[in-house]
Amino acid sequence: MKFVHISDIHLTCPGERMAGLDPHRRFAQALDEVRGKHQDADRIIITGDLTHWGEPDAYAALNDALVDLPCPVRLLVGNHDNRANFLSAFPDHPRDEHGYINYAEDLDGTRLIYLDTTAPRTHAGHFGVDRIQWLEAQLQDCTHARLFMHHNVMTLSQPAEDKIALVSADRPAFADLLKRHQSKIDYLHFGHIHAICTGTYCGIPFASVRSTGNQSLPDFTETELLHGGPLAPSFALIEVGGDGTVIHDIPFTWDGPVFSSGTGWDDWAKPVAAE
Repeated sequence: MKFVHISDIHLTCPGERMAGLDPHRRFAQALDEVRGKHQDADRIIITGDLTHWGEPDAYAALNDALVDLPCPVRLLVGNHDNRANFLSAFPDHPRDEHGYINYAEDLDGTRLIYLDTTAPRTHAGHFGVDRIQWLEAQLQDCTHARLFMHHNVMTLSQPAEDKIALVSADRPAFADLLKRHQSKIDYLHFGHIHAICTGTYCGIPFASVRSTGNQSLPDFTETELLHGGPLAPSFALIEVGGDGTVIHDIPFTWDGPVFSSGTGWDDWAKPVAAE
C-alpha cells in the first residue's frame, strides 16, 4: 500500500494569506506533485487543520481543489477547523454516532482508522470516553490497524508544544487502549506540530509530517510561545509492504538546480585538477 500523508494545509478564504504565505498555492503545489509523480498512491490522507479560521469559503475552496486526483482522499479535522462548517461543505462525509469525524475502512487486510481529536475553542487534543469506546470497537475485530489523527497523543518534550497535545486527562485511557491492542496497531500517523518527529509510544511506532505552510522550530525550553517560520514544506509518502513501513519526506516547492551522480565508488572521487 502507498499513502500520501498531507497535513496542516490551513486554507483561508481565497485571496487571504496565512502568516505571509498563500496556503492555496502551497496546497496546489503539493497536489500537483502527487498527480505528477505518485499516480500509484492508494490514498491521500489529510490529517487536519484543513482551514485556518474554519470559514465556509475555505472549505468550499478545499472542495474545489480535490479534483483529478489519482486515488480517494480522506479528510480529518484539526484544532483550526470548524466541524459544523466542514460538514456543511462535505455533507456526505462519514461520522460516528456522536457526530465526530471518526471513521474507518479496510484496505489490503489493514484497517485504516481516521480519528477526530478536536474540541471547540481549544488547540489541545481531546478524545474522551465516547470516542475511546468507538475506537475500541474498531480495533476489536481487525488483525492490523493504522491510526491517522491530527493531534499527537503523546508529549514530545517541548513544553509549549505539549500544552496543545492530547490533554492530560485523556492520555491515560488512550495509552491503555494502545497497550491492549499494541500487537495489531502497526503505526500512528499525525500532523499538528508542523515538523517531522518519529519514535515509539506504548510500543507502537509513530511519525508526524510537516505542514504545507509554515514549519515549527522545536524548542525544548520555551514554556509559552510556539516558534515557526516559512521553511520549505513537504508531505510524507508512506509505503507499506511485507512486514515493514518506509516513510519518505517529499519536498514539493524546490525549483533550484538538481545535481545527479552515479552510485559507483569512482563517481564520487575527488576531481583531478587539469594541468
